[in-house]
Amino acid sequence: MKLFRFLRMILLAFVLIVGVAAVAIGFLANRTLKAAVESAGTKALNVGVRVDDVDLSVRKGKISLENLTIDNPPGYQHDKLLELNRIDVLLDAKSLLEDVVNITHITLDSGNVVIEQRGVSGNNLQDIIEKLPEEDPEPTGKKLHIDILEVTNAEVKVKLLPIPGKLDTLSFKLAPIKLTDLGGENGFDSVALTRVVLLAIAGKIAEQGAGVLPDEMLGSLVSELSKLEALPAALIKMLGIGVDFGTGAGKGIGEGVLKGAEDIGKGISEGMKAILGQKKKED
Repeated sequence: MKLFRFLRMILLAFVLIVGVAAVAIGFLANRTLKAAVESAGTKALNVGVRVDDVDLSVRKGKISLENLTIDNPPGYQHDKLLELNRIDVLLDAKSLLEDVVNITHITLDSGNVVIEQRGVSGNNLQDIIEKLPEEDPEPTGKKLHIDILEVTNAEVKVKLLPIPGKLDTLSFKLAPIKLTDLGGENGFDSVALTRVVLLAIAGKIAEQGAGVLPDEMLGSLVSELSKLEALPAALIKMLGIGVDFGTGAGKGIGEGVLKGAEDIGKGISEGMKAILGQKKKED
């Protein structure tokens, strides 16, 4: 009996030690991943990036991040460019042992983007995207391939210059974004992934901002996206670049793209009026 009790105590102690070790390893892994996310984001965007909580489950092949924030560049009144409530990442756990980690699905959910205008055409989003590196200049860690990445339930607020008698804040809901096969066969690093996601958000904002945002702000943003070859297909079609709509609507916008930020805004405004006018005639 004494031997049995002794063996049981040994077994319980062993289970306790294994349990504590597992918790400790998980805690350290979460802290390491949290630091890695913040470091990669800060390196990619040149502004502070923070995340409140990270939960990694290798067995389930899942990573969850809560309350990720991206700071504004210096010189803006508001502290944050983007606040994201939750990120869920599903991955192939076996690929963690390979050179390229295969992520099957990423969902960025419930975000708030605050665009702050500075000067006639400048804004915080443009300031960040124009300095985005294409990849990590000091590559470390594994490459990534993402099957599907989605941005859902995001809200956009635009803080305009204070002008008496005019609205100083515009708001709209960002349409869902879905990107597929990111990284290609060879994968890319986390800095490149951050770049792709932010440019996709900026492109969707520009696409929905036609007729909503001030012409100068929209034109400047479109110009920057064009330089980075990051104009979304729907916006390219709207701008009429290389496309003949046969109505003159696209032509006015496309010419604006080629002439620079000031003319882009004018071209977009005129083009949108032409498109809306055409729709009215068709109706």
